[in-house]
Amino acid sequence: MMDNPTDTLAHNPLLATEPAATALPAFASIRPEHVSPAVDALLAEAEAALESAVSEATPADYDTLSRLLSVANERMGRAWGAVGHLKGVADTPELRAAYNDNLPKVTEFYTRQGADERLYAKYKAIAASPAAATLSPARRQALDHWLRDFVLSGAELQGEAKVRFAKIQEQLADLGQKFSEHVLDATDAFALYVGTEQLAGVPQDVQDATRAAALAEGKDGHKLTLHMPCYLPVMQYAERRELRQQLYTAYVSRACERGPAELDNTPVMAEILRLRQEEAALLGYGSHAEVSLVSKMAESPQQVIDFLLDLARRARPYAEKDLAELREFAARELGLDDLQAWDNAYAGEKLKEARYAFSDQEVKQYFTEPKVLDGLFRIIETLFEVAIRPDTAPVWHDSVRFYRIERRTAAGPQLVGQFYLDPYARPGKRPGAWMDDVRGRWSRPDDGRLQTPVAHLVCNFSAPVGGQPALLTHDEVQTLFHEFGHGLHHMLTQVDELAVSGISGVEWDAVELPSQFMENFCWEWDVLKHMTAHVQTGEPLPRPLYDKMIAAKNFQSGLQTLRQVEFSLFDMRLHARVDSADRVQQVLDEVRAEVAVLIPPAINRFQHSFSHIFAGGYSAGYYSYKWAEVLSADAWGAFEEEGVLNVETGRRYRQQILEAGGARDAMDNFKAFRGREPSIDALLRHQGMGS
Repeated sequence: MMDNPTDTLAHNPLLATEPAATALPAFASIRPEHVSPAVDALLAEAEAALESAVSEATPADYDTLSRLLSVANERMGRAWGAVGHLKGVADTPELRAAYNDNLPKVTEFYTRQGADERLYAKYKAIAASPAAATLSPARRQALDHWLRDFVLSGAELQGEAKVRFAKIQEQLADLGQKFSEHVLDATDAFALYVGTEQLAGVPQDVQDATRAAALAEGKDGHKLTLHMPCYLPVMQYAERRELRQQLYTAYVSRACERGPAELDNTPVMAEILRLRQEEAALLGYGSHAEVSLVSKMAESPQQVIDFLLDLARRARPYAEKDLAELREFAARELGLDDLQAWDNAYAGEKLKEARYAFSDQEVKQYFTEPKVLDGLFRIIETLFEVAIRPDTAPVWHDSVRFYRIERRTAAGPQLVGQFYLDPYARPGKRPGAWMDDVRGRWSRPDDGRLQTPVAHLVCNFSAPVGGQPALLTHDEVQTLFHEFGHGLHHMLTQVDELAVSGISGVEWDAVELPSQFMENFCWEWDVLKHMTAHVQTGEPLPRPLYDKMIAAKNFQSGLQTLRQVEFSLFDMRLHARVDSADRVQQVLDEVRAEVAVLIPPAINRFQHSFSHIFAGGYSAGYYSYKWAEVLSADAWGAFEEEGVLNVETGRRYRQQILEAGGARDAMDNFKAFRGREPSIDALLRHQGMGS
């Protein structure tokens, strides 16, 4: 007897029946076989909503279009977002197949809707109507963004150009997905099994984890992988040079022509660049970089390039000094007369230990995950006048936790937002760390309820081993704070208009301001002494060790700054040229010749796993990290002046930046907080490269 399709849909966890304002994804119940039926049903709903919205019977009215269209789109986006999230944190061949089967349908619908001239006409009519003058600032901003995005989505194209534009969107979505999958698969495919004697110098907790990984497969020795919790400490501490070379070579040649042809991103990159250039030409722009900057703070590719070259010029003397010191130390103390790329992290760690008399591994013993989280939560609660409490929700892995953020009111605790925290690396989870939204804050037009925001906060730390809590390096602590900065931007918003609440509608080159801002707390003594506890003794971080960390804070900051400038300049030049599709390596070589002091070996294929710009939304936008760092360093200056845990300063920052979201231009938010425009001097001073 066949299932009743209606019954099947009624029990599909992607089609939540509880009130949308409070519904959470049923992550524990979602299966690959649920994806296609849910997507088809939701696309049909969204299609019907679109046709209703553009009909002549529907007035060109903001509330009416929100009720008809935004509700159906948000329902579709939320379900598809849950599928995409699972693919990022719990990938399986079956889920990947289901995702890829439905990606073209979803892309086609959103592309067609974004370019629908009938819908564009409705929004233009709203903007031209007398009622436009009565819209709230948030709604006015949302309307301005929609009109801009219709043009960028091809709404003004006609005939064959429009058809071709839509086809390009579908192809780009598919290619971005392929690029990401190739990186994940190439990373997961590598394993090196070694004996304990080959891991001389590698920290014990890393040896314990790699031993456990080998035992789980019934193998002897230790299993080494290219995932960061394993790869990075081996590169920093392994005394065996040939082991470092072996891992480095595997890492920098992921998803390139040196590996399996089916995982080679060379043709994927070329096709992405060709299509982006063709898309730009269809829209009347000279390059993809010009298109990308329409919705950003920066005004032109040349302005960005000038900013990066200016930063490179200022940082270069410091980088040259860093490199000279590293080479001299490596030759004198380590017998490495010909310092190679696989030696840099190792020699750098040894130099730091010699100069500042401490190691990252020594510091790591004080940063137990429970204590770090407790300290982080205490800062957020103190500065932003909220409370963080454990909460319950269905999750995708037993190590995932769920929390709620509340504000104290006369009537009792008021829910502000909620978040999932997924801290540990594992197979099937893509590398890196990120924040993503589950749902945004919204005064829903369908039932009038206030929908509170929910976020994903995802990292890739080493899981606990041997009954001890997980230990974080200081860099990982900063990563955690960084992602929480994004999360707070999303969750603390007080904007009720979905399109510009939280991180929505924020210029891409300003979106890193709150994340980079939070990293500064990781260097404050009054903060660290309350968020550290030695894994064995429970003692807080000793002041002498902290003083050494501060002395070493800007260790190799010149090299690190030039590295980020190199990536950013490569991205912008690649997307500002019309002929870069077949010149990717050449563009990268030219950029390195211009700004880098540390040139990697010819085997390096960094670009083949540069997911940020080929699969992650940062195309012609990677400069945003440095651009926003100017904003964040200057914003932090207010706390340095008024007190790091000054509640009044925290309240002003929360109200003018975090709560304002995308309802106001980022520069206006910054000036409302700081009282002036930002200055690059604060960034240079923070990195030890200025007065």
